[in-house]
Amino acid sequence: MAHGFDVIGSKDKAIAIIEVRDEDAHAGAEKELANAIMARNRHIVSVLKKESAREGEFRVREYSLVAGDGDTEVLHIENGYRLLVDPQKAYFSNRESTERTRVASQVKPGELVMVMFAGIGPYAIAIAKAQPGVQKVIAVESNPEAVRYMEHNVRINKLSHKVQPVQGDVRDACTPWYGMCDRIVMPLPLGAGEFLDVAFECAKRGAIVQLYSWGNEADGSIYAAAEKTIESFAKKAGRTYEIIGRRKVLPYAPGRYKVCVEFKVL
Repeated sequence: MAHGFDVIGSKDKAIAIIEVRDEDAHAGAEKELANAIMARNRHIVSVLKKESAREGEFRVREYSLVAGDGDTEVLHIENGYRLLVDPQKAYFSNRESTERTRVASQVKPGELVMVMFAGIGPYAIAIAKAQPGVQKVIAVESNPEAVRYMEHNVRINKLSHKVQPVQGDVRDACTPWYGMCDRIVMPLPLGAGEFLDVAFECAKRGAIVQLYSWGNEADGSIYAAAEKTIESFAKKAGRTYEIIGRRKVLPYAPGRYKVCVEFKVL
């Protein structure tokens, strides 16, 4: 019925998120599955079922509570930092912990980093934790609920001196940092490429841009669409670049993956 489940939270309190195929959906069976999950995992106090894809400006799914506590706000712990989140209010993926660690490990002392579509702050916090010598991490997010969580997460991880949450649309909120950024992280797979014009505006010469996108094997290369978008926006911006890395991040569907293409602005 369910293709596994994701767990967000900690040993003190966690929620499970299940995905059920339409042909298998049955309230009684879903409840039985949820109760079994909670019985085998005592720290899981709620089970949510995905009811929609991530949609809208804030990339938040619709969920239904199958069983357990209706309070689905939890403290998620990964890699030595803590993240308060309610997935019904703000986007968060527990599956990208390894990717956050990889990105954070690349940041060098003195860098000014821009994280677009920052959500509740996991990339920004991971970077500031891994590289205490970072100059500043500017974390831009449009969802007011996500920003509220991000501000809390920055405080509880004692990073207020390094991470600056900014609420607003990337197009408007990034303008104070035009020409100033050493690294731009764009961890939104659907639509991030549409904001590459802003990334090029923010980028110093020599800046690294890490663009996330969906890649399809049917295109001949899972990186083809992202690289075509980069080429198009670079031409419009009158900038040159060099691709320095490609990474398959996560599978999404048969033949489709979340990918990261990294390039240096020359």
